Amino acid sequence: MFTGVKPACKESPVRQTTSVVSAQDDTYERAAAEFSPALSRLARGYEADPEKRRDLLQEIHLALWRSLEGFDARCSLRTWVYRVAHNAGATYIARQKRGRSQMLVGLEELEAVALPAGHADEAVVLDRITELIQSLKPLDRQVILSYLEGMDAAAIGELTGLSAGNVATKVHRIKAILARQIKTGVRHAR
Repeated sequence: MFTGVKPACKESPVRQTTSVVSAQDDTYERAAAEFSPALSRLARGYEADPEKRRDLLQEIHLALWRSLEGFDARCSLRTWVYRVAHNAGATYIARQKRGRSQMLVGLEELEAVALPAGHADEAVVLDRITELIQSLKPLDRQVILSYLEGMDAAAIGELTGLSAGNVATKVHRIKAILARQIKTGVRHAR
């Protein structure tokens, strides 16, 4: 006997999967359009070699697309994108570290690294800062790269799991070290 009320039917698994992928694709397209320049800068912070950087950027975009299936908007899309991108970057660095004997340094060791004498040119200084950032341990690198992307301490804390106060301290220390490196390099150039 028909009562006029249709029974609730579940979507077929194929149709449901297609709609999830479509939403995932839409979210990815939105994220890629909004954050591609930042992701490119982030990849540069993790890899100096342009060819390897392109590979890393592809890995970041793939990881982002895959992760968006589980994105449930408990955090902002920006935080999600940065978290996935930094995790992909840290994973990349760990893989690269196993393959070569590059040393990553902590903040204390970074202070001891001197800029080459005679290099006050802005492009050289920027390249040197990038090099110094690339030599940082993944967490310190993640903090300063996020800061350079304009994120505040609370947002970086959400991204890294550190307290906002700890983030602010790390940012302050890294900025002071980088400033000393630049000042030392400029002083030697005169």
